[in-house]
Amino acid sequence: MASDWIDALKFDDQGLIPCVAQDADNGEVLMVAYMNRDAVLQTVSKGVACYWSRSRQKAWIKGESSGHTQEVLEVRTDCDRDVILLKVKQNVAACHKGYRSCFFRQLQSNAEWQDTGDRVFDPDQVYKS
Repeated sequence: MASDWIDALKFDDQGLIPCVAQDADNGEVLMVAYMNRDAVLQTVSKGVACYWSRSRQKAWIKGESSGHTQEVLEVRTDCDRDVILLKVKQNVAACHKGYRSCFFRQLQSNAEWQDTGDRVFDPDQVYKS
């Protein structure tokens, strides 16, 4: 049956599944977000990443505000089928703070977090209120 693939996924008790977005070219982990069933279906049907916002309680397409879309090239799941991995072509940046990846903070030997890398865009300009 056509829905067997999504029925095989293990959503949590809130109907969500964590999703890791990874750059398809270089393997860089770009971000982690959550998806509900509809977001997974939209992602697969549209070929662009769609997530579920836990704070806003609504679906959102990555890049709908910034234009920094994620073209989905591959959809994978782990051995337990409780996490999704998207291999994507990232347009500009994944992080709303202006970095290409949301994982720009690195723990230093002095037990302090340091921002690494360069911002690729100015969030104040992209997300004008």
